[in-house]
Amino acid sequence: MQFETQSESAKAVQFFTQAGAFSSAIRLAKENGMVDKIANLALMAGGSELAEAAEYYKNLNGHADKTVMLYHKAGMVGSALDYACKTGQFGALDLIAQELNEKSDPSVLTRAAQFFSSNQQDRTAVQLLVFAKRYNEAVQLCLKKNVIITEELDNLLTPNNLESLSSKERSTLLEQIAKCCLQQSNYHFAAKKFTQAGNKLEAMRALLKSGDTQKVILFANTARDKDIYRMAGNYLQNLNWKENAQLMRQIEAFYLKAGAVDLLANFYEACAQVEIEEYHDYEKAAAAYSEAIRCLNKKIDKGNVDVKKQQQQQFYLTERQEQLRETLEIIQRFLDIKMLYEKDPGESMRQLGEFSERPDIDSIVRLGDIYAILIGHNVKRSNFRKAWSLIEHCEQRSRPRIDVRNYLNKNTLDQICDNVGVPRLKSAKSIKEEEEENEKETADTVEFSHSLRRHIDAGSHKFYFFIGKFYKIFI
Repeated sequence: MQFETQSESAKAVQFFTQAGAFSSAIRLAKENGMVDKIANLALMAGGSELAEAAEYYKNLNGHADKTVMLYHKAGMVGSALDYACKTGQFGALDLIAQELNEKSDPSVLTRAAQFFSSNQQDRTAVQLLVFAKRYNEAVQLCLKKNVIITEELDNLLTPNNLESLSSKERSTLLEQIAKCCLQQSNYHFAAKKFTQAGNKLEAMRALLKSGDTQKVILFANTARDKDIYRMAGNYLQNLNWKENAQLMRQIEAFYLKAGAVDLLANFYEACAQVEIEEYHDYEKAAAAYSEAIRCLNKKIDKGNVDVKKQQQQQFYLTERQEQLRETLEIIQRFLDIKMLYEKDPGESMRQLGEFSERPDIDSIVRLGDIYAILIGHNVKRSNFRKAWSLIEHCEQRSRPRIDVRNYLNKNTLDQICDNVGVPRLKSAKSIKEEEEENEKETADTVEFSHSLRRHIDAGSHKFYFFIGKFYKIFI
C-alpha cells in the first residue's frame, strides 16, 4: 500500500508480481495505463485473467495481435479465430490452424475453413473441413477450387474409420473424390477411389483414360467381370497390336473371357486384313477369316433371351457371316490358283488373268499381289518385255493404282528395267526425298502472283520469254 500511495506504481506492480499477486498487479497496471505489461502479467496469471486481458486489449486500438493471442491462450479458440478474421491477423490464424484437429469444436473448424477458403488457402480449408467431418463439403471445395488430391489429402478425405457414415454415404463420398481426381486428370487415383467405392466399371474407364496398358491388363484380370474384359479388349485393339504378338493373344483372351465372340470375330477379321495388307500372307488371312466365321457360328447358336432382339441380331450376324464366307471363298480360290502353278503354270496364269478381271477383286485380293505373280512368271521365262508391259499397265491404272514397288523386290524390278533398256524405277524413299527437295527449291524461289503462276503452268517457254524481256528493260 505504501508504494501505491506514493504513486510508485511500477515498483508496486513488480512487487505484486514477485509475490504472485497477479490480479492485483494487473489491476494496478490497468489503473496506471501500463498497457505493455498487462499481456505478460495475464500470461503469468493464466485462467480468467487471460480472457479479461483480451477484452481489455480489444477495446484499445492497435493491439489486435495481443487480443487474438490472449483469447487463444485462454482456450477461447472461437473468439480468437473470429477476432483474427475480423482484423486480418493472418499470422495468428496460421498458428491457430496448426493447433486445430479432429477434437476441436466443429463450429470453430468450419468458421476457420470458411476464412481460409476466402483467402485462397483452400488446402488448409479442406483439411479443417475434414477435421469437422464435413467430408462432402471438403470434396466440393476441391472440385470448385481445383485443390489437387495428393496421397496425403486422399488419406485425410477417406480415413479408415468412417464409422460416422453409412455404407451408401461412404460410397458416394468415394465416388465424389474419384470424379474430382478425373477432373484433375489424376486417373490412377480416380481408379483407386472408384474401386474402393465398389464401382469397378468406372474404375476401368479411369484406367483406360490413363493409357497405362499394364495396369489396364492387371485390373481386368483381377476384376473378373465380363464388361471389363470387353472394355480391356477394345482398348488393346486400339494399340499397335499388329507388331506385338503378346497383345494379340491378350485381346483374344479378353474377348473369350467376356464371351464376346462377335467382337472376337471382328478382331480376327482385322488380323486377316493385316496379313494381306502388310505381309501379303493369304494363307494366314484365310485361317483368320475361318476363325471369325467360327466365332459368329457360336454367337448365332447361342441366341438371345429377347426374341425381337434375337431376330435382329440373327439377321445381322447371318449377313456378316455370309460376307465373310464369300471373302474366304475368293481368297481360297486365289490360293488354289497359286497352288496350280506348280503343276500347270500356263493354266495357272490364264486363270489368274481371269481372276484379276473380277469386279472389285482388289477389295479382297490385292491386284498388286496378282500382278506380282504374273510379272514374276514372265521374268522366270526371261520375257522381260511382257513383264515391263504389265508394270506399265499397273502404273497407268487410276483406280486402284498399283505401285509395283510395294509388291516386287528391287532386284527383280532392276533386272526387268535393265533388260528392257529403261531407267530403273526409283524407290518410294528416293521419290519422297526428291519431292521434299523440289518443295525446298520452290520455297527458295521468287513468290509470283496467282495470275503469273497460271501463265507458268500454261507454258513454261512463254514464261521464260516474258522474264527475259522484263530483265532486258532493266539492264
